[in-house]
Amino acid sequence: MPFLTNETKDQNIDLYFQDYGEGQPVILIHGWPLSHKAWEQQVWAIVQAGYRCISYDRRGFGDSSAPYRSYDYSALASDLNAIIDQLELKDVVLVGFSMGGGEIVRYCTDYGTSNLDKVALVSSIIPLVAKKDDNPDGVPQEDLQDIMDALETDRVGFLQNFHKNFYNYSEDNKTVSDAQLHYDWSIASWASPIATIQAAKAWAETDFRPELKNVDIPTLIVHGDADNIVPKETSGDQASEGIKHSTYKVIANGPHGLNITHAKEFNEILLDFLKS
Repeated sequence: MPFLTNETKDQNIDLYFQDYGEGQPVILIHGWPLSHKAWEQQVWAIVQAGYRCISYDRRGFGDSSAPYRSYDYSALASDLNAIIDQLELKDVVLVGFSMGGGEIVRYCTDYGTSNLDKVALVSSIIPLVAKKDDNPDGVPQEDLQDIMDALETDRVGFLQNFHKNFYNYSEDNKTVSDAQLHYDWSIASWASPIATIQAAKAWAETDFRPELKNVDIPTLIVHGDADNIVPKETSGDQASEGIKHSTYKVIANGPHGLNITHAKEFNEILLDFLKS
């Protein structure tokens, strides 16, 4: 299996990645708590459109290393930088789903945008998840604490129900197959328990609003107006206002996992942006 190693002063992180196609490189950054496998409906479309598509597993997830510590966004962005650096990539397009949007913004902050062409934030947590006095539409602290408590006491049980909400799935509205739900659960349940909790703290607590100015290249923002995980009012709406060179696309009835439920519509939006 292909791996790259991010050699830091504290520890070495082996990162599993897949690299298909030729042309301009597009790096796909998955959301919490899944792996590169979450991009199944996008990889083939990107490659067929004439691009080089690279997807990888965040540290602690999939087949990448699972250290005991270091799941803050600067650590995660350093993994992304290791991929770009070691594969000697230029003119890169970054596509981050949900938590993955944080890696993009922190990468721009810590490493600049000289190697990047454009970026896309999909169902992203950017700029802030938590409810605050100046972010009234955010998730209340007690709800975030409930997630942390559930992850500590019954992680696999929590994840089973989480993915139903991921797709706005119900017995009366089966937006995805039962097999898709089980597939996602199997991916998430095999992730490192420590990584699952620590990464959740990163996306729940990090305020990216001061960093939005660092995203100074063309940016696509895609969000569903029925996202029950990351409501667009506290994410997509604010990101589109805070990022100067942004194009904002709202998918009607799109849940958080719109790259699966609305794959055709989303792929068309993404490919149009890549070609623009």
